[in-house]
Amino acid sequence: MQKILIIEDEENLNRILQDYLRHSGFEPFSAFTGTRGLKIWEQENPDMILLDLNLPDMDGLDLLREIRKKDQVPVIMITARVDEVDRLIGLELGGDDYITKPFSPREVVARVKAVMRRLNRPATQSDRLSLGALKIDLRGHTASVAGKPLDLTPAEFQLLSQLITEPDRAFTRMELLEATQGGRFEGYERTIDIHIKNIRQKLRKLDPDTSYIQTVFGVGYRAGQTEK
Repeated sequence: MQKILIIEDEENLNRILQDYLRHSGFEPFSAFTGTRGLKIWEQENPDMILLDLNLPDMDGLDLLREIRKKDQVPVIMITARVDEVDRLIGLELGGDDYITKPFSPREVVARVKAVMRRLNRPATQSDRLSLGALKIDLRGHTASVAGKPLDLTPAEFQLLSQLITEPDRAFTRMELLEATQGGRFEGYERTIDIHIKNIRQKLRKLDPDTSYIQTVFGVGYRAGQTEK
């Protein structure tokens, strides 16, 4: 069973999410504080984390920073914050997705399943993709540039893989959402831009002289190797 860690201080909501996830075939673990959430994350090595950004003992964004120092486990942020800036910061820190309160527990389960489908989606062409020095192993879920490991979150890995699967094709943001998220969710298109920004920064650290993703203005993005 896939393990889902719920870090949410609203006890009733936490327990409801546990019940829905358990009935959907997942093994939920719960924490009501960030400190406890970190301990369970280290002990249980969950397959996914549902992370409330408003925790009593620490900011959820700080907790996300700590997790991303060591782990690329998929993280869905749960937030009641109305300011979009907080959600965008979370995505820039490596959050894979976000959902805003109030929400239906069924929607959360649908998001969890969508991310898991994305992670477990079988390769449609080859298990290995390449674009110049950039190499992706779909089966091993690894990426590298000139032999150096490219550390990507699950959302970033799937997005980059989708682009490289059809190099030089211009994908719209909605096409990338449907291909990588497994469904349409309101407000998602903006997240593609954040994920692309993060991927570009990581690629630039390993290969500062090459651009692997081009912006197609008015459309979206495409993969293609160009020298800077």
